[in-house]
Amino acid sequence: MRGTRLSPADVVALGLVGLRVRRARAVLSALGIAIGIATMVVVMGIPAASEQALMRDLQRLGTDLLQASALPDQQPPVAFDEHATGMTRRIAPVTGASAMANTHATIARNERADNAAATTVLATEPGILDLLDGTVRSGRWFDATTERFPAVVLGAEAAGRLGIEDPAGGPQLYIGRRWFTVTGILDPIPLAPEIDRAALIGWPAAKQQLGFDGRPTVMYVRSHDTAVETVREVLPATVLPQAPGMVRVTRPSDALAAKRASETTFSALFLGMAGVALLVGGIGVANTMVISVLERRREIGLRRALGAHRGQIRAQFLAESVALSLLGGLTGTLLGVAATIGYALHQQWPPTVPAVALGAGTGGALIVGVLAGVYPAMRAARLTPTEALAST
Repeated sequence: MRGTRLSPADVVALGLVGLRVRRARAVLSALGIAIGIATMVVVMGIPAASEQALMRDLQRLGTDLLQASALPDQQPPVAFDEHATGMTRRIAPVTGASAMANTHATIARNERADNAAATTVLATEPGILDLLDGTVRSGRWFDATTERFPAVVLGAEAAGRLGIEDPAGGPQLYIGRRWFTVTGILDPIPLAPEIDRAALIGWPAAKQQLGFDGRPTVMYVRSHDTAVETVREVLPATVLPQAPGMVRVTRPSDALAAKRASETTFSALFLGMAGVALLVGGIGVANTMVISVLERRREIGLRRALGAHRGQIRAQFLAESVALSLLGGLTGTLLGVAATIGYALHQQWPPTVPAVALGAGTGGALIVGVLAGVYPAMRAARLTPTEALAST
């Protein structure tokens, strides 16, 4: 007699028989896999969402921000190259750069008063406000027109010192023996508190009105997080090629290093927990399949007596194990995605589920199903027809 071949569809149908007959046991076994897979998806999804939120928050803390300044108390005073901003923007990882300069001009409410000791007059490029995530409390910031006229924007603390609460009505300040009109007042800028104590003037106006030489003394630079240290190394030679040793550059924020370390620790801890949960689920499936073999000896013997060979018996029980695990895997993946999105929205994080997490859920279930079903399938295939039929 020639042996018959089972098609893949027949193997799948045979594998689902045991699940349909013993539904409660199948559900409980699949639940163990589902918990492990859901944990894996959550472990990979929540850190991804947390990372997106953390990157958003750390962006506000300036982890990608560097400040280059000339060494103080030098004779003659140190200033950067006139084209320092343009040269800095050409550094590949740099995403933005803007400059300021101390004009050393006096400032007062009128010709007789002098407030220079409390308020610094800075020439500034218009893009610096966006670079530092600054906002205007009242009035307006410089534009292509006002930066060329005698207009001044005050930092939050400087406005209080000078007794100006609202730029409406065009209050004026006496700066460098010239009158400047106050056009705006800024909110506090956490990334650059020195601006809070300063009066800001447009770059062209500082040249025309105050005799400013156009050479920056402070440079603010943003770059990709992964390249902050590299940019920090090349920045001095970029802004002051003839004397890079006279440039002081702030070190990257400690928050950046803390973020990288905590992210690695967090992922490793929870991936370990997911592995344990998945192992427990796999053991549960293996246990279910072994018991299924013991309970279905008569079925196995009958099939062997009717002509089923060992390979078909192995395929049947292996297919049942894989089907049971895939059922738990798909359920766990859906639960994990729902839990990840729900938790992210609750924490006001951007909901993020990496594609690799979805693949790992299905792939992990498949691997568990194969490994958990190998031994029970081989044990079932080793049973002889007489031994199986004789069992009670």
